[in-house]
Amino acid sequence: MNVKALAKADLNLLVALYVLLEEGSVSAAAKRLSITQPAMSKTLARLRNTFDDPLFVRSKRGIQPTPRAELVGAELKPLLSKIETLLDGEDFTPASYRGEIQIAISEYVGISLLPPLSAKLQQLAPKLRLKTITRVENQLHQLATGDLDFAIQLSRRDYPKEYRYQSLGNSPLGIFVRRDHPLIGQVITRDNLSYFPSINLYVSDRMESPQLPELPAMGERVGMLETSHLLTALEVLRETDYTLICPAYLARNEGATRDVVALPLPTEDAQSVDYTLVAHERTRRSAIHQWLWNEILDTVRNMRIRTVHRG
Repeated sequence: MNVKALAKADLNLLVALYVLLEEGSVSAAAKRLSITQPAMSKTLARLRNTFDDPLFVRSKRGIQPTPRAELVGAELKPLLSKIETLLDGEDFTPASYRGEIQIAISEYVGISLLPPLSAKLQQLAPKLRLKTITRVENQLHQLATGDLDFAIQLSRRDYPKEYRYQSLGNSPLGIFVRRDHPLIGQVITRDNLSYFPSINLYVSDRMESPQLPELPAMGERVGMLETSHLLTALEVLRETDYTLICPAYLARNEGATRDVVALPLPTEDAQSVDYTLVAHERTRRSAIHQWLWNEILDTVRNMRIRTVHRG
């Protein structure tokens, strides 16, 4: 791209050429642009100099475009329309939006939220490309740089003023085990937990989320598996005596947690985790971002309502 040449160009000349082509008359074009006819004639002279072409020749019908003017004119309308959109903002409609939105979301949140959200998007914004990323560190920085559009994360105590955020609610933690695990039917204590290996589910930006305290050590564990893949963790649970501590709401997903049950943490270790939807202020005036922000919140609200009705 020749930036220097573009910097010398006058956008008003292209607008004038477009009007001249539509009106076929210097005086009519001048009237439409609210300038005098001499000023319009000077503009036409500048156009001829810019394109090194007469552009128009006189005839009994007024002025007739040259082949060069017709060639340029064919490109002018879509070009000026795009410039108008850039300056004024496009009328946003979800059904026609074709862009991509990137969301940082953990797998155990996504497995509950994404199915109902995707069903809505398929109906309301079928051309939207939604990209979810489960392992994302430094999420606030990536929101600021535009590498992310939204993050659904463990809540922080404070957010810098350039971020907007909305609580999505909380969930108690539970201990997930296979349906016939030796712990079934027992009172769960740190001591009896210590006899079974555990799965540590990777959480992005965990060190940046001080609201989630570390679980107390529960004795000498006999082994541990760390993974960021929830479905893998659940398959391991079904085949072994491993335990997994994660949000208890996951138990509502009967498909994912087939043959897996959630047990309460020991009383002294009971705690909940809070989730927050976060975006950077740079997206506040973006129609698609504002729309999707509201759709996410609405989906979460509906999920809560269904949970209450089931209860």
